[in-house]
Order: sequence, then C-alpha cells, then structure tokens
Amino acid sequence: MDSSIPSYELEPAAVWRHFATLSRIPRMSGHEQVLRDEIAGWARQHGLGVAVDATGNLVISKPATPGREDRPGVVLQGHLDMVCQKNAASTHDFSRDPIHAELRDGWLVADDTTLGADNGIGVALALAALEAGDIAHPSLEVLLTVDEEAGMTGARGLRAGALRGRRLINIDTEDWGEFYLGCAGGADVVVDAPLESEAAPAGWQALRVTVEGLKGGHSGVDIHLQRGNAIKLLVRVLHGLAADGVPFALAAMEGGTARNALPREAGALILVPDGNGAGLRQALTRTAAEIAEELAGVDDGFALRAEPDPARPEHVPDAATARRVLAALHAAPHGVRRMSTRVAGVVETSDNLGVLRLDAQRLQATLMVRSLLDAGTRALADEIVALFDLAGLPASVSEPYPGWAPNPDSALLASFLQVYRREFGGEAAVKVIHAGLECGIFTATWPDMDMISFGPTIRGAHAPGERVEVESVGRAWRLLAAALAEL
Repeated sequence: MDSSIPSYELEPAAVWRHFATLSRIPRMSGHEQVLRDEIAGWARQHGLGVAVDATGNLVISKPATPGREDRPGVVLQGHLDMVCQKNAASTHDFSRDPIHAELRDGWLVADDTTLGADNGIGVALALAALEAGDIAHPSLEVLLTVDEEAGMTGARGLRAGALRGRRLINIDTEDWGEFYLGCAGGADVVVDAPLESEAAPAGWQALRVTVEGLKGGHSGVDIHLQRGNAIKLLVRVLHGLAADGVPFALAAMEGGTARNALPREAGALILVPDGNGAGLRQALTRTAAEIAEELAGVDDGFALRAEPDPARPEHVPDAATARRVLAALHAAPHGVRRMSTRVAGVVETSDNLGVLRLDAQRLQATLMVRSLLDAGTRALADEIVALFDLAGLPASVSEPYPGWAPNPDSALLASFLQVYRREFGGEAAVKVIHAGLECGIFTATWPDMDMISFGPTIRGAHAPGERVEVESVGRAWRLLAAALAEL
C-alpha cells in the first residue's frame, strides 16, 4: 500500500484501514469509479449486498442482527470524492498519486495537499460499521455518493427506490460533539463571456503579478472568518492601478481551482510600458502594505509579488473590455451577505468567488452562493447575474440545490442525544451548518426521512494542511456503534 498513513498504529484499526484505502486511491470529483469498484469488491467478499445506480452512487446493504429484524432500517451516508487542493510548489498529481500524511500532536495531517478527511473519515466509519461483527444493529444500508464536492450530482441522481431505510445518519460534518439538523442550500453563478481583443502593445514589458500565501479553506464553514480571497485581492490590486492612472494592459488572469474552496492563490499577466516598472512596483508595495494590515491576525501569510515574465501574448483584451471586466469582478460580492436572524451566530447567506480564468478571448468565473433560505440563494444569485449583465458579460445560474430545514422533533436526534449523554457525559450541541450537505436534496426525494449529521473534528477542509483529530475519530466510532445498538 503506497501511503504513509500509519493505519496499523491508530485505533479503531478498521476505520483507519479503510481510510488508508481511500487515501491510496485517487478520488477527484467525477473520477470515483476505481475507488467505488474497490469498495464494491470488498463488500462482495464480505457477503454484503451491492448496487450501483445509473449516476454511479454505491449502496451496500447488510441484514439486521438477529432479533433486530423488525426495527426500521438505518442508512449511513457519505460521499466518495474529495476536494483536490495543493500548494503551488507541490508536484502531487491528484489523478494518480496517493495522499501522504503524517501523525502530528494527535492529528493526522497532509501538509501540501488536502487530506480527504472530508469525507473519507465518514466513509471509513460507515464501512467499519458494515465490517464489524460485534455490533447489534437494524438492517443497514451504506450510501456512498459521487461528485458531491463539484455539484452534488450523485445525490441529485438518486431515485426514491434506491433506499429502504428511513433513518439516515450523514457522517459529513467536522466538529465532534455537535449534531446537525439543518444546512444551507446553494447554486453556482457561472460567468462565460467572450471578449473583444486587440494586438498586445509593442515593446511593453510583461510582468506576472501574484497573490499568494493565504490560508484558504471551506467556502461555507470558513466564510465568516474574513480570510482573504486571492482572486478578489488580485482584482482589487489591478483595479486600483487603473484607478490611479498607472498604465498597463491586462493579458491574462487565473485563480482558484474549486468553487467551494476559498482561493489561496491568483495571478495576472500584465504588460507595462518600458520605464514604468518602478512606478508600478511602488504602487503595488503600497497596496500590499494596506492589504497586509487588513489581514493581520487572520491571513498573515499574504504576499503580493510582481516579477518579469518571459510570456509575450500576441493579443490582449481590448482596453475597454479589460476595464469592464475588472470593474465587474471588483464589484462582485464575496463573503457573508447576511447573518441568520433565526439561528444565532450562523451565516444565512454568502457567496465565494472561487474560480477565475481570463485570456484575450474569454472570461470564465464561478461564484458559489449559499443560503439557509432557498429564496436567499435565488436573490443573491440573481443579483450577481444582473451585475455581470450590466457589464455586458453573460452569466447564468446553475440548478440550485435545496437547504435542509431543521426538524427539532427528530426522533433520531433524541436517540443520539441520549446515547451521547450516556457514553460521554454532558450534552452535545445541536446546530445548523452554513455548508451544503446532501441531506437537503434527500429531503426532496424522501420527505419522511429522519436525518442527523455528525462527525469527528476536522480542520482546514478544502485547503492544504487539512487535518483530522485522531481521538475524535475514536469517539465518533464509539458513538456510532452505541447508536446503532440503541436504534
């Protein structure tokens, strides 16, 4: 097994063994087949029922233990794919390389890439429950969806007949000791605009302007932390140069790799007249100091660089087009739009400018909108489309996915709270999360499904340096085993 995860040193051994398998096999969104086939083969070897639907979701079933046959079935649910982010200097190839991690101060950490604990640990816990022979349980189904991180395609494609159970335990949240009863819905605003171009100014010097060193993170869980968005900061820098009358021609821009990850790095290729480089660098130094002061204590790694670049494009967006693009991107919202008035301390509506690509011919950008209210998703998405429309840049809204409305009378929640109290003492917190869980889509397919979400403690999801607390994984396993016996 080509993985540095020390599964043999960690407990519960079965959970970490399954997580090591997930770390060994690449599982980018939309490319989960190899992993799915591996898990399906393992399930068949253990005499478990296996079904794969037309979308690629995997359902593994196990009969109830003797004496539990008359109890309602339970579904354990997670997703197979992971967000694939790495540091710029990393040579990791997510299409072929295993994830490498190390144990550090009680946490399993991947330094240069995402770890995939989101949602690999949840999947591993579910598979360990199927494997265990010493846990009493009702009939079990494990639902492992595909493409959750890129668009929840797997959950959207599920049909009502795919599951028999009507109690679902989603294992895809990231704070031990908290049970979740609701989540945000969302939609993507996709900008795909052809651009007018012109010949690149003859004799101008090419410079690469780069924003880097930001923490990034999950665009739902971390959106309220006021971390820097590399794309927005880069646009601010360039828009400021234009406003100050510093001459330059915008040739290209790129930033971010996932719509649901806060962009950590972004770069622009610009052309400047000979002899103007020093003045431009002075302006950049001043702006960098302003931004660094704003991000102090939040994103202290921020850096802004400008270096000569050997690239010499033949064409660039024409000057009027470049002004419209920079103005629209500068005005585009990012971050928290509104805090919830119903759930104290929880973000209601936000958006993340997650991906940007620009060259002489085309602008492509994706902004991910989230809201606890479906109407809030629609309103902010429509506002963003209107903004880009005013700039003459076509934008559209993807099919939204619904939020998960809390049910405080959930019998499943009551059972989990009782088990938690008995096993660990004290009270678990009951919360709503400003992130997209597949539970919102499941409520549309199965309106009578009783659902809860929990998980171990994960930090830095969707960014390099993602880590999971080992002790909390053991506690999550203990809770899951006890809850299944109770149910």
